[in-house]
Amino acid sequence: MAIAAGAGSRTLEQCFEAVRARIGAAERAAGRSPGSVRLLAVTKTHSAALVRAAAMLGQRAFGENYLQEALPKLDALAALGLQWHFIGALQANKTRAVAEHFAWVHTVDRDRIARRLSEQRPATQAPLEVCIEVNVSGEASKAGVEPAALDALSDYVAGLPRLKLRGLMTLPEPSTDTALQRAGFRRLADLLARQNARGHTLDTLSMGTTGDLEAAIHEGATIVRVGTALFGPRVR
Repeated sequence: MAIAAGAGSRTLEQCFEAVRARIGAAERAAGRSPGSVRLLAVTKTHSAALVRAAAMLGQRAFGENYLQEALPKLDALAALGLQWHFIGALQANKTRAVAEHFAWVHTVDRDRIARRLSEQRPATQAPLEVCIEVNVSGEASKAGVEPAALDALSDYVAGLPRLKLRGLMTLPEPSTDTALQRAGFRRLADLLARQNARGHTLDTLSMGTTGDLEAAIHEGATIVRVGTALFGPRVR
């Protein structure tokens, strides 16, 4: 399957090979074990057919930002047994559907959202894997809990019965400067280390996208969220 625009005339298979090669090279450069970084394929605005094609190439974990768009895809592809991650801004009136249909949520940023997800997660399913989103850059336009409030929120989330707190997520201020990219990701890694020093057992840093995944891997990312390099620009 050819990919238009941002990925040029490369096939989908070639795009996945290129991204996996980037991840592998970054792991080696950072002295990390091969396979220590998971690729989360971000499929917002892309079709169920494209997700199916990616699954045929061995990709199992997919990220969606928009619930209304995601649910028909999850339904259409249910037989494939894919792992779905919700990575968009989460409103209180959308928590039930997310709790019922997704395996992971990366964007928990306040008590109310965490509580509703826990209350609405079906008892027949495994606890919902969650990351707390942290606003490491301090941008007013960005979602995420402020670092100063992270201790209280992580303690609260960890105590909820139908959630499993796995780690932290961030989307720092965009930059093409590698040093600035790494500084933002390092802040999140330091915050995770602080939480573990306080008694948590977090193992996930969800950080890094098409333009900065190498910097994120150098600073400890365990999940990189990649869309454009795999599928080209958003369809709309």
